[in-house]
Amino acid sequence: MDQVKIGKFLQECRKEKGWTQEQLADRLNVARRTVSRWETGSNMPDLDILIELSDLYEVGLREMLDGERKSKEMDKEMEETVLKVAEYSNAQQERTTKTVRVFFILGIVSLVINQLMFVLDAGDTFWIGFIEGVTQGIALGAMILGVCYTMGWLGRMRAFKMRMLGRKDV
Repeated sequence: MDQVKIGKFLQECRKEKGWTQEQLADRLNVARRTVSRWETGSNMPDLDILIELSDLYEVGLREMLDGERKSKEMDKEMEETVLKVAEYSNAQQERTTKTVRVFFILGIVSLVINQLMFVLDAGDTFWIGFIEGVTQGIALGAMILGVCYTMGWLGRMRAFKMRMLGRKDV
């Protein structure tokens, strides 16, 4: 895939519509600089934005990804497949985000409980110490999980695990 060729094609399509980069950026809710990066080929739009651009420019996705117009229409089946892949990708990302959000909330609640126990000076019994340790552990685990997620390490750890087990990543 030639990003520079695709970028020039995106620029051509925008100019055919008579839009400035600023106007296109406003339609897509992105920065003008982002549109500029797409058109120079330094970055590529996300799949859902590519689909939106395809609709705005009235150009098939295959043409957009090839960076040139084709003489015949894009196969409807191919377009439906790409749309399904985009939906699946977005759904997967939403599920992961919800899971991480739950862990963050659990970590915050654990910290609040831990601090309440400290402020209220609950005493020095085995169970109080146990609860303090558990709440600190949950909070620390949630922070580590959040860092791993935001740095992209969770996906790499999963891929490594699958390679070690000799399985294909599903």
